[in-house]
Amino acid sequence: MSAMLEPDEEFPPPPRRNPLLFGHEKAESLMRSQFEGKRFHHAWILGGPPGIGKATLAYRFARFILAGGVSESSDLFAGEDQAADTSLFIDSESSIFRRIAAGGHPDLKIIERGLDPKTGRMRSTITVDDVRKVSDFLHKTPGEGGYRVVVVDTLDEMNRNAANAILKYLEEPPAQTLFLMVSHAPARLLPTIRSRCRALSLRPLADDLLNELIAGRIAPELDEKERALLASISEGSPGRAQALAEQGGVALYDSLIGILDRLPNLDIRAVHSLGDKVARKDGLEAFRTLTGLLDWWLARLVCDHARGGGRHQMSARETALCQRLMTTGDLEHWALVWEKLSRLFARAEAVNLEPKQVLLNAFTTLQQAAGD
Repeated sequence: MSAMLEPDEEFPPPPRRNPLLFGHEKAESLMRSQFEGKRFHHAWILGGPPGIGKATLAYRFARFILAGGVSESSDLFAGEDQAADTSLFIDSESSIFRRIAAGGHPDLKIIERGLDPKTGRMRSTITVDDVRKVSDFLHKTPGEGGYRVVVVDTLDEMNRNAANAILKYLEEPPAQTLFLMVSHAPARLLPTIRSRCRALSLRPLADDLLNELIAGRIAPELDEKERALLASISEGSPGRAQALAEQGGVALYDSLIGILDRLPNLDIRAVHSLGDKVARKDGLEAFRTLTGLLDWWLARLVCDHARGGGRHQMSARETALCQRLMTTGDLEHWALVWEKLSRLFARAEAVNLEPKQVLLNAFTTLQQAAGD
């Protein structure tokens, strides 16, 4: 069937043209049953960690609604009648799918970050002007006589004015209008927004499913040990696994753990070598990946420290490292270290600090923390 991606196609494709959804069958079934059962809420918040398929589910549901609430089963995804009755699948060769993928459906409006005309770079937030563009859309009669659908990707990126603007539409939604809104951290949203929406939390993918995706699609070139490490540091997120694979995240993480494992002794040659890799002109994304991994690792250390250890799955080497570092300082000590380095990485991103110097400062801070 056309829902299959060819081996040389981008994986995963952008959510609006992704026909595949993995690991969220229960969420699909719930959304379909709510629609068919006439208990359908006008606004949904799809929450969960980044990269697990929230936006893909939002577009999948949008296609289903704009197709009139009828899915198109296939031998691959709905080989049994029961599967067809709970799926939101729409064939990628259909007119609905193609128009949404191309951004040309008259009854679908997307709210997302746009380009800053002054810098030519993607803005860091969704602004109130982005949200106000929805007004004309909502006051028009649906072009094809059914629902109008607004997809927000993501609510977390809205500034305060934009959030207040979307709230007005949620408070007084026009008839036959559906809001599908993605959030990585629903608990941080305005309570007034949360109270007007149906929340649906998506969970990270199971280990076996993510391993299957890594082996078959994301990074088939990795050996078994490397795939297991990639799955571990991806935490159930195919999007995160893809990003890490593209930036050599497995090798970067291995180098990172090698340096951390020797603390409080600092292997300065290894730090300089790592710094040289990310200081190249083409190394900016690798630098972001490395600092992201270090920030994530420290967050795990603090979380495990708070819970007495054992919360996260780690290799024997990492477990021993964490246990040793926990003995060098209490929870507050390591929380302050994590906060300090998080601020350093954020500042490096904001004002373009020299990557190698940032890493030297970060590892020196960790050396001092581990030696206290």
